[in-house]
Amino acid sequence: MKACAKAAGERLPLVRPPTGRALARSFVKVSRLPSHRTRSQVSCSIEVSENAAHRIEATAENIFPATKDHVTKATDAINRGQVIAVPTDTIYGFSCDACSAGAVNRIYEIKGRIQTRPLAICVADVSDISRFALVDHLPHGLLDSLLPGPVTVVLKRGEDSILERSLNPGLDSIGVRVPDLDFIRSIARGAGSALALTSANLSGRPSSVSVKDFEDLWPHCSYVFDGGILPSGRAGSTIVDLITPGVYKILRDGSSREETTGVLGKFGFVEAS
Repeated sequence: MKACAKAAGERLPLVRPPTGRALARSFVKVSRLPSHRTRSQVSCSIEVSENAAHRIEATAENIFPATKDHVTKATDAINRGQVIAVPTDTIYGFSCDACSAGAVNRIYEIKGRIQTRPLAICVADVSDISRFALVDHLPHGLLDSLLPGPVTVVLKRGEDSILERSLNPGLDSIGVRVPDLDFIRSIARGAGSALALTSANLSGRPSSVSVKDFEDLWPHCSYVFDGGILPSGRAGSTIVDLITPGVYKILRDGSSREETTGVLGKFGFVEAS
């Protein structure tokens, strides 16, 4: 994996494109013009509507199926410090190189998220986790029993973590995902770095299970990769703190709490009181 390097962030204004409903209303207005309106005024109104339609179509040109044929396209965007939208095994997410300060800042700006709320990372394989966080205190086989899957494990970074300190500054822990979805794992593997990963929505809004759910944010992504309607619902991954040996703490129920606690119990873990 490549070493992390900081990149300067580009400030991004949050500008929403017209939605399909808003565009439809503009055409309705043209069809209901009062009789005193001139032909030139009608032409002008139609031209504005057509330009709006063109802008929506232009954003759609950056949407591709989430298939292996487009992994290289996604990987190249990550390596250029860009933000992409991808499906996971739970919900859609915004992703970038976790080692690019500029790209990480861009995600915060797109979401309207305060910088004190941490981002998780996604890695390709369970064996990669030790490059970013401390795992020596965990029983052998535990992480392989939880992952790949809809679980975020929170661990200490440790002094040897190759993550930049600009990611989640002030925190000595990091949430790590290995989604059970080949597409995003192939991107992480091809990029040679951990991916910063967070839900594809405005902060505080419902999570996205289809690309249409965050259509207003498409223009702020280099690419949007469409994996169809995701079946897991909007709960997201189960977040579990595994920092303390033999003890776990569920930080978010998510979509897999029962399965996660069942696995932890088999390894002798008890829930924090």
